[in-house]
Amino acid sequence: MSKYNDTTYAILGILTTSCRSGYAIKQFIDQSLTHFWKISYGQIYPALKLITEEGLAELQTHQQPGKPDRHDYILTDKGKDVLKSWLEQPVVQMPFERNEVLLKLFFGSHLSAIQTIKLLHNYKEMLEARYEVYLTIEQSIESEKSEDEADARYWLLTLDYGKRTTQAGIEWCTATIQQFHGEEH
Repeated sequence: MSKYNDTTYAILGILTTSCRSGYAIKQFIDQSLTHFWKISYGQIYPALKLITEEGLAELQTHQQPGKPDRHDYILTDKGKDVLKSWLEQPVVQMPFERNEVLLKLFFGSHLSAIQTIKLLHNYKEMLEARYEVYLTIEQSIESEKSEDEADARYWLLTLDYGKRTTQAGIEWCTATIQQFHGEEH
């Protein structure tokens, strides 16, 4: 069996949902996966082309009066098998995080305590905003749970990871800011 890249596997997974067109796939990515997995618009169509060439999905074209034809991608049994096989494989590498605030803090001895506190407050505000987004997503999943019952459980588990790591980041900011109190001169 061929080894595909992670974008291909992600799109195979998305095709198990009600998303069938390139546009719907991009919307799904922007509303869910983007919080933990980046896929650019420019990656979607080459991956869809590969998926159809490999027989992992079939392309169905639907005419729409007054609009361009709609192209839907339907996962084949082979595509489902490839996805399932990939899902069953152990994780190959630990996730690598690029974090600008940590990079700046690493070289923070070149900042004043006030500048460092400002940097940390800004980051904490960003994390708090992200946490609010996660709560909104959670409410959306919960309210539409009956439509995607099987997927919803796993979407909520993934979201829980994001909420917990974001909350940990907020707590870290608070504790780190505390270390600089009294040095603000």
